This record gives sequence, structure tokens and C-alpha cells, in this order.
Amino acid sequence: MQRPLFLIAGLAALVTLQGADPKSVASSDAAAAFARLKTLVGEWEANMPDGKARLTYELTGGGSALVEREIADNMPGMLTVYHLDGSRVILTHYCMAGNQPRMQAGGINPDTGEIQFQFLDITNLASPGTGHMHNAKLRIIDNNHVDSEWQFYENGAPKMTESAHYTRVR
Repeated sequence: MQRPLFLIAGLAALVTLQGADPKSVASSDAAAAFARLKTLVGEWEANMPDGKARLTYELTGGGSALVEREIADNMPGMLTVYHLDGSRVILTHYCMAGNQPRMQAGGINPDTGEIQFQFLDITNLASPGTGHMHNAKLRIIDNNHVDSEWQFYENGAPKMTESAHYTRVR
């Protein structure tokens, strides 16, 4: 007699899962990605062809935004702010190119620790062909290592990709 009860319970669970709101699933993916980004708070360093690159991450806005400050030898400083926007993670990159691209990511790949950001829109772009950061990828390897990859577009096509392997300093 217990078999029909298990069958009914199993069917009810299946119907519940099939009826799950995709926005709530995406929202939990974004929340997981943002929670993982928050683990970057601290100071990081990478060896680059032109010298050292340094990142600092800090939380602001009651923990609702993560601020990344980038300083590298022979390069102006830049700033990137990450935050949740409903069911997605958004970043705004304040670039030395003088524009501010925004990119979005929906979640984190739990197997690789990778968060991919795709171009959303941009402010202060002089013309459609002006160079700007267009995509970014962070791979949080563990608590002390993170890889970053930023893709620069010009005239509507990829021009270069900047990659770095950062190690936590503090």
C-alpha cells in the first residue's frame, strides 16, 4: 500500500520542479555567482609582460556591491563595480579608454568556478567603432588564485584579449 503514496509524492515533486519559475532559478544562479565574487575581498597581484598588476576588492553599499580597483605599472588605474540586478550579475567597468561598458552574467559554473560576462551596453562611447572592453571572464580557482580575461573590441570586432593570473597577497 505504500507504493502508491511514493508514486503520488514523486509525481507531485516532478510537477513542482517542472513548474519552477525560471526567473527564480536564474536568480539563485546569480546570487551564487555574486556570493562567490564576494570571496575576492582582499588584495591580489599578477605578473604581466609590462610589470606587476594589482587588484583590490572591497564591499560597499552594505555588501550589495563589490568594487574592484586595478592598478598596474605604466597604466592608469581602472575601477569595476559588480552587483546583483534581479536575476543577473552586472558589472560596470570604468575604463582608461574613457568609456563605461556594462556586462551581465547569469551565474557561475560550479565545476570550473568561471563567471562569464557579456556586453550589455556602454556609456560615453565616442562612436560605434570606438575601442572598448566587450566581454570578461573570471575564473575563481580557489581562495588564493583567480584568472581574469578581458576582451577589447574595436570597429565591431575583437582586437585583443588581456589575461592575467592573480594570487592573493592579503
